[in-house]
Amino acid sequence: MIRSMTAFAACERAATGGSLTCELRAVNHRFHELSVRAPEELRAIEPALRERVALKVSRGKIDLGFRFRPAAGGRADLKVNQALLDQLAKVAARSHSLFPGLRTEFTELLRYPGVVEEDALDQAGLQAEALALLDTTLAEFVASREREGAKLAAVMIERLDGIERITAQVKQWLPEIRAALRAKLDARLADLKLPLDPGRLEQEVVLNLQKIDVDEELDRLASHVAEARRVFSLPEAVGRRLDFLMQEFNREANTLGSKSVDSRTTQAAVELKVLIEQLREQVQNLE
Repeated sequence: MIRSMTAFAACERAATGGSLTCELRAVNHRFHELSVRAPEELRAIEPALRERVALKVSRGKIDLGFRFRPAAGGRADLKVNQALLDQLAKVAARSHSLFPGLRTEFTELLRYPGVVEEDALDQAGLQAEALALLDTTLAEFVASREREGAKLAAVMIERLDGIERITAQVKQWLPEIRAALRAKLDARLADLKLPLDPGRLEQEVVLNLQKIDVDEELDRLASHVAEARRVFSLPEAVGRRLDFLMQEFNREANTLGSKSVDSRTTQAAVELKVLIEQLREQVQNLE
């Protein structure tokens, strides 16, 4: 299936003790590279997060981010560790004679570790909710890639149609080009006005025709077009397969140009290279 590497998706849901937001974004990259940003409460499940993304996304530079916002007033009533507070009061009383000018603000006292007791967050529940939210975000992310991929596929099919059309046109020209080359050789030999062995003449004609023979290149171009169309319909990511095919397309177009003895085939080789380069640029955007 044709999927773009570039995509973005974000989802939010109510979660244990607050709300969770998940964002996924990706840009082009030759390999799979994932960076994860998550609050401390979700650090324990980072391997599971990476595994789930890898199952759905095979290529691209991907950023996965989670944000957890505690609910305002969502926790239980404030609890104070009275025993610890009493101990701090005794320390303050004993130290008053040594530091008569020392004053402690009540809000500062509440920040002392252990003075305020909070209900423990249900991390297991939060982590399960984060994994579920990631699944939802991944579904939207992949759908976004597929929508963009469909647009790329339409453009790429136009380029393949162009390659197919040029290849068929060159095949039609070949008999005429070969006849013209033979006539040109005959005319040059006639100008020499030297007796020539007909068998030797035929050998020279055959050798010259072999040098410009591009039937194999045209056949391979046609087979590459057919293979590209087949790859488009595969269910998995196809970017790497098409990367390889672009190299093969280029090889045949270069050979066609190097063997050309006719302005039409030279121009056809140039047009092929333009279309192949445009295809290659599109393929670089594919997963």
